[in-house]
Formats: sequence, structure tokens, C-alpha cells
Amino acid sequence: MATAKLMDFDKALELFEPVIGLEVHVELNTRTKMFSPAANPAHADNHDAAPNTLVAPVDMGLPGSMPTVNAEAIRSSISLGLALGCSIAPSSRFARKNYFYPDLGKNYQISQYDEPIAFEGSVEVELSDGTIVTVPIERAHMEEDAGKLTHVGGATGRIQGAEYSLVDYNRAGVPLVEIVTKPILGAEHRAPELAKAYLATIRDIAIGLGISEARMERGNIRCDANVSLRPRGAEKLGTRTETKNVNSMRSVERAVRYEIQRQAAILADGGTIIQETRHWHEDTGTTSPGRPKSDADDYRYFPEPDLLPVEPSIELIEELRAALPEPPAVRRRRLKGDWGFTDLEFQDVANGGLLAEVEATVAAGASPAAARKWWTGEITRVANAEGREPAALVSPENVAALQKLIDAGTLTDKLARQVLEGVIAGEGTPQEVVDARGLAVVSDDGALIAAIDEALASQPDVLAKIRDGKVQAAGAVIGAVMKAMKGQADAARVRELVLERAAQA
Repeated sequence: MATAKLMDFDKALELFEPVIGLEVHVELNTRTKMFSPAANPAHADNHDAAPNTLVAPVDMGLPGSMPTVNAEAIRSSISLGLALGCSIAPSSRFARKNYFYPDLGKNYQISQYDEPIAFEGSVEVELSDGTIVTVPIERAHMEEDAGKLTHVGGATGRIQGAEYSLVDYNRAGVPLVEIVTKPILGAEHRAPELAKAYLATIRDIAIGLGISEARMERGNIRCDANVSLRPRGAEKLGTRTETKNVNSMRSVERAVRYEIQRQAAILADGGTIIQETRHWHEDTGTTSPGRPKSDADDYRYFPEPDLLPVEPSIELIEELRAALPEPPAVRRRRLKGDWGFTDLEFQDVANGGLLAEVEATVAAGASPAAARKWWTGEITRVANAEGREPAALVSPENVAALQKLIDAGTLTDKLARQVLEGVIAGEGTPQEVVDARGLAVVSDDGALIAAIDEALASQPDVLAKIRDGKVQAAGAVIGAVMKAMKGQADAARVRELVLERAAQA
């Protein structure tokens, strides 16, 4: 794949105004699928299901099978629409979106077209410096997910060069809500950051409502990022590209930035932008062409004949409105106060998209300071090195369990990092890793005294120095003991024992 020419980002912003639009798909965690009684793989109980085991005739597109609407998915969709400040339609209906889906057996998708369940809303998004941006929402509509293809035999895992493809229908029919923004104007150089912050806000809303597992690395939330440029002073919007299925906040930011630079270089050279979908490549930080982007007419939408309109009662809407959790901006202010963080400490957590992880870790028993330390420190470091999201590496419950071992004196910080490494590698819970690797702190004073005496034998003048008031001389013995114990001694306890030895000598 040829490397695209890129323009310097600041130069691109001098010449062109970026306009972005974001389409976020949220998988709902209902127990069953959108239109069938099959178990939903987006529910926490079903994540590890074997391929093609969570299916029903409707999911396979078998002749004679009829869809039925999942009532809980309707409730979740209304709640999400309300949380986005949308109006809820008194009547909405499903439509058939006709398109070649190799992983959707009936070869069309049941979605909503001109009658979405929620429309005309807005959501406040907080940027890294506290700036609040109001993002306009055009609509939120219900639909079903497609299945999943696995391409076998190629070097990249993509269809190009693959020998054959496997289809898993487990995901076919998973309930989705697609949230579509209006064109977002005026973001300028902060457009990439705004895209990331908006995605984090949608994730926070979904978690707060309890309607989705919201695990981006599992595809519970995916984002299609539309980007177009128009020359400074122009009124007409430019031709957009749509980078599909970006599944991390960091990647959305990078994809928007890349497209701004790529499109600016093309336009500055007198070229034209093709309206198309594009694929995001995490390893190279680039996009590549997908297919020409279809307009609505190309999908031949028509009302779904097998489903009645959705007509929620006013009582149901008000019941769900009354149950809404606090908005993300309000929640952030509350958490900052509850945790006692400084502005900088809280920004580290919020900018890393780690509010939910820290909150869950605190709920599992860790102190706010410890939870912040782990998530913004070692876990984020490993995630960045591996190009993954921090939440994909370890659960909040395991982070809290790791901290409890430190608090109990079972682990030092250094040993705890080794235990974390084992947890991330899939070796089990923190306690299981400690047991398997033999990483617990040596708490037997007898073993520590034996190591101290051995160290003192090679440094006989240390005790005299300590008695003369040169307490820092104990450091050499402590270092030798820690080395002999392979880091599994409590340095503070070793120091106490060395000083006791000096006093007794």
C-alpha cells in the first residue's frame, strides 16, 4: 500500500476548515438479541461463547423465520436517547437496509431510516483543559449488528490475500443504537481531541445507564469518523470520507488527525476527495480506501413489513427520564470532589478515558489515590507499548486485589508490577500469580536476619559506622539483602533489623 502524502497539521488548518461528524454504535447488553430469542454475546455472561452457538433461525436468515422486537432493547434505546437530550418519537418504525452483507444471512439489515426512535439532541463534551463543547445530535436509531468474518491465510487478517473466510453468526442480530451527530463546525485544531472526548462521553453515558458493557476492545462501542475539509471562507461543505469501525478513543483521535492531513495534501495539490469509506490501521496509524460511500437511496430502504411501529407511552418515557443518572459533566465534578484529586490529577484520569476504571477500582476496595496510580501509571504504560486500551489489559477488580496485597504487606510496589505483568499475561488473579511465581514478600524475620548477617560479614565496618551516627551506612546492607532475597524482602523491615543489630553489637 503506497504511503499517502500528508500536509503538516498546522499548515492544513491555515488553509482549510475541518468539519467532522461522528457515528457511534453502542451494543446493548440485553440478555437476548434485537429480533430473536438467541442469547446476546454482548451480555457479560456470553463473552466467551464458541462461534455459531448463540444463534436462532432469524439470525441465520432461514426461510419462514420472523423477527420480534426486544422490549428491553427499546427501553435501553429510549434511555440513551433521553441522556443525549433527544426528543423521543411517539411513533418510530424499522426499515430494511438492503446491502450485501456476507455475515448477515438474510442479506439485509433491520434498521431505522426516516423514523428513528430519538432525534434532535445535544451532549456536552469536556476537553482536556476543561473547555465545554456542545455537540449536536441528529438522531439515535435502533438496528441489528452483522456477524463477524475471520479471514484465514493472509498476512494481515484482511480479506486481501486470504485463502478463505469463516463466518460467525453469534454477533448477527446483536441490538445496536447508532448515534449520529450533525456536522460539527468550529472545532478547528481541536477536532481530533473533540472526537476522542466525544467518544469517551458516549462511553460514560452508556456505562452510567448500565445499557452496555462499553468495552471498546470487544467492539461494544465502535465509531465511524467522518472528516471533510473546506477552504477558508467557503460555505459549501467538502466531500467527506468515513473511517469505519474505529474501536478506541486514541485511534479516533489519530484517525481524524490523519484524514485532515491526508485530505489537505490532496486538495492543496489540486486533487479531489473521493466520497468513500476508509479502514483504520492501528499499526501504521494510517487509513486506506474501502468502498465508495453509498448514499441513502443506494440502500433501497423500505418499511420492515414484519414489524409494527414502536409507540412508547408517555408514562414509559417519563419513567425512564426520571431514572436517568447524572450527566457526565456533573458526574466528573462529583468524582473529583469525592476522590479529593487536584485538577491535574483528575485531568490525568479523565484525559486517559479512565474514569470508569478508576471508579470501579475504588468501588472494589482500593483507595482513589492507588486506583489512579495504577491506571494512569503502569497499566497505561503497558497499554501504550502494546497499542491497546488500558481496560483491555486488566479488570478493576484485579487492580483492587493487587493493591490489597500491597496494603497487607504481601507485596512491594516492585513485586506488584511483576504480578500485574502476570495478570495481563492471563496467568490468573493477583493472588494466583503470587502463588504460582512465588512472589510474596519474605516476612520471616529469621530468614531476613540470616541474610543480614551474611551481608554484614562482608561489610564488618557497617555496624560501627551506624553506632557512630552514620545511619545511612545501613543502605549498603539493605541493598545486599534485597539482592539476596530477589527483591522479596520488605526494605523497611530490613532497615529496622539492621539498626537493631547495630544497637545490640
